[in-house]
Formats: sequence, structure tokens, C-alpha cells
Amino acid sequence: MGTTINPLAAFVRAKRKSLKFSQEELAFKAGVGLRFLRELERGKTTLRLDKVNQVLELFGKQVGITDLEQNYDTES
Repeated sequence: MGTTINPLAAFVRAKRKSLKFSQEELAFKAGVGLRFLRELERGKTTLRLDKVNQVLELFGKQVGITDLEQNYDTES
């Protein structure tokens, strides 16, 4: 089982470190629990979207819809 980098987890961790926040500080500022933030930074795949957006809001971001790299035929 290979390890893949979760881009959301990597983004949050990198932004937190660039601002020199501890996990505790970022969790407090975002209004989420420390456990939630730790799970987010570990790349947990089942997280509440509203809480993810609470964290991302501190960085001027939000979760959004993006195209997949696969080519889907939507006219079938």
C-alpha cells in the first residue's frame, strides 16, 4: 500500500507552518477542535466539509469543485 500525498492536508500543514502557528493555535483561530485539525493534516478522507472550510477561510480559501483529469463524455 503506497503513500499518496493528500493535497488538502499538505496545503493546510504548509500554510500553518509558514504562519508559525502550532496545531493548537490554528485550531483555536479556526474554531475547530485540535483532534479535527490533526485528522485534517493527516489526510483523513472523511471530514466535515463545513469544518474544513472553517480552517481554509483563515487562508482566504474554500473547498470547491474541480475537473478530474479523466475525460468524461457528458453527452451520452
